[in-house]
Amino acid sequence: MEADFDELETPVDNAPVLSTKHGNFTIEGYSRAAVQTYWRVPEWKIGFDMGLQPWSFMATPNWFVSHGHLDHIAALPVLVTRRRLLKMEPPTIHMPESLIEPVEAMLRAVQRMDRGRAPANLVGLRPGDVVEVSRELAVSCFPTDHRIESLGFVVWEKRKKLRPEFTHLEGPQIRDLRLSGVEVSQEFRLPRLVYTGDTAPAGLDIEPAVYEADVLITEMTFVTKHERPEDSHKFGHTHLEDILARADRFRNELIILAHFSTRQHPETIRKIVETRLPESLRSRVKIWL
Repeated sequence: MEADFDELETPVDNAPVLSTKHGNFTIEGYSRAAVQTYWRVPEWKIGFDMGLQPWSFMATPNWFVSHGHLDHIAALPVLVTRRRLLKMEPPTIHMPESLIEPVEAMLRAVQRMDRGRAPANLVGLRPGDVVEVSRELAVSCFPTDHRIESLGFVVWEKRKKLRPEFTHLEGPQIRDLRLSGVEVSQEFRLPRLVYTGDTAPAGLDIEPAVYEADVLITEMTFVTKHERPEDSHKFGHTHLEDILARADRFRNELIILAHFSTRQHPETIRKIVETRLPESLRSRVKIWL
């Protein structure tokens, strides 16, 4: 199991940022339960949650908020006003549909306090919605199991392949068909990354991509034996026991476990998880502390 990181950055604003590279993209962020959660993939210009807003994250224009708890959304006005001050385009922030009205009210309050505009493109989402982020990427959302309405997100890479009826043709024949206006290819999508936000284990099981995406970022708030899984579930969180029970289902190349409770010291958490994870998972897991 990997416990190290390619980079540990402490930016000018002292917001901790861990970073790791996977293939052709980078995962950056930090998450601790009830404290702060924020993630981004800079190459994709996509971020998830904003419990804090590191200065380096400000350039990311597209955000997906999982739910309305403050450790996941408190820094939304910070992002909006910073981008305005630096004359950047307003960010586009996707969130559960029920959050739109209270977030609009929050931004109006910020405008009154700040005496300046707080422009943002707020987009409400329902489970099953798909956002076409770019020509190469789309983000779908699925319901997770938390104390309030919450969403998880799947980032899909869009690719094209030759339609089956044309696979027997030679290159020049395919070219001629394409030039004549025939659509010779069809799109397919690969799950590259899943971000679950806060969820009890039922939120993992509802979306098949959770177990199939190249990278999974998920929570594991509680790890000790005296913290009972059933109590974790009541508060919409996942326990180490839930991950162990599903160990054979994870096909991910990289699994980032985060959002650990502050009740335990990081080294205690790391020791427990490293000791109990099976070998089939240990080599693919990063403990994000």
